[in-house]
Amino acid sequence: MKKNTSRRNVLKSIGTASALSISGLSTANAAIKSHGALKNNIKHSVCRWCYGSVPFEELCQGVKDIGMASIELTGPKEWPILKKYGLTAAIGWGDWPKGMGLNNFFNNPKNHDELFALYSELIPEAAANGVKNLICFSGNRNGMSDMVGMMNCATIIRKLIPICEKNDIILSMELLSSRDSHPDYMCDTMEWGAALCEMVNSDRFKMLYDIFHMQSMHGDHIRNVRKYGKYISHYHTGGMPGRKEIDNTQEIYYPAVVKAIIDSGYKGYLGQEFIPTPKDTPGMLASLKRCVEICDI
Repeated sequence: MKKNTSRRNVLKSIGTASALSISGLSTANAAIKSHGALKNNIKHSVCRWCYGSVPFEELCQGVKDIGMASIELTGPKEWPILKKYGLTAAIGWGDWPKGMGLNNFFNNPKNHDELFALYSELIPEAAANGVKNLICFSGNRNGMSDMVGMMNCATIIRKLIPICEKNDIILSMELLSSRDSHPDYMCDTMEWGAALCEMVNSDRFKMLYDIFHMQSMHGDHIRNVRKYGKYISHYHTGGMPGRKEIDNTQEIYYPAVVKAIIDSGYKGYLGQEFIPTPKDTPGMLASLKRCVEICDI
């Protein structure tokens, strides 16, 4: 994602107060009332950080009115609010220890004790709230070879697998572009991700295939879905270039990609992760509705 609209920066501006606000619901709902029922051949979700300016309960109501099922990249403080609206988090996350995140995570052994402690608490909490999928990251290379980084990741993931099995949770490592948005990030190709999945050797660990990021790295989405689908637990969208709406102004033809995902037997969620062009709440929700309908094949 672009540095000035990164997930990290936007999340800093989202506080508990916005999560509890319900002002403006009627105005926002009016923008999306005129919709037909979604086919839901694929389950629809949206990433919270892309709508950071929208009060959380207002977003919940808007998402529900569209016919979607999830607001993802949400954490324990938001999960009970999702339940209130009959929604879930298709993929959740926690409060990473200070200094850890996308750039510094599983491939650094110095982080293992803290991350093990965090996920040991987060996994049961997710299960208690009906959240079945939790995000994780490789971290940057920082001069480390891909094989050493893979082995380091596998070491801590294997330790977490029994907790995941006990709680019926999947850990999903996100594939990100090291060519553009996240320079030096290690888990940057589907081939590396699939090799790590083979090394871990558990259906409780898979990949989050971000179509936007993988378009930057290598494209070839339909072939990747067909070849590596068994290693993928979740998908993200985003218009390329610029992470804008997934319409005919960008280079990825999402209907064909989504059809391939559905044809692969995938039963999970597709998370919309684009930055809406409108900045008012009704416009943002109308933009979300249009992009969901593009993918609702």
